[in-house]
Amino acid sequence: MDVLINVFVGLHIIGIASLLGGFLTQMKAMGQGTARFTPPMLHGALTMLVTGVALVGLNQADDQTVNNLKIGIKLAVLIVILGLVYVKRDEEKAEKAMFGAVGALTVVNIFIAVLWT
Repeated sequence: MDVLINVFVGLHIIGIASLLGGFLTQMKAMGQGTARFTPPMLHGALTMLVTGVALVGLNQADDQTVNNLKIGIKLAVLIVILGLVYVKRDEEKAEKAMFGAVGALTVVNIFIAVLWT
């Protein structure tokens, strides 16, 4: 079971790397007002959702304790990110504030995962 959990943790990290990487590569474009939400950002957020749900289920099946409050907050933040990216995915340009919010929420989600023990 540990190997399976670790595989899903790795996939979860790949998802967040795709989302955050898509944001970071367009920071210069955001300053010019030409940034847009790319497919890797959407796919990264969806990967995080699927693997996160799987991780909660696998950890509970393995009789490990799961902090439901932490998971609920992370899920709420991720749903906001997914909503923003999904709704604006086909537009040529994303507003600076909305694009910046996705990056900030992604970083917040990372810090919740790492610092909340």
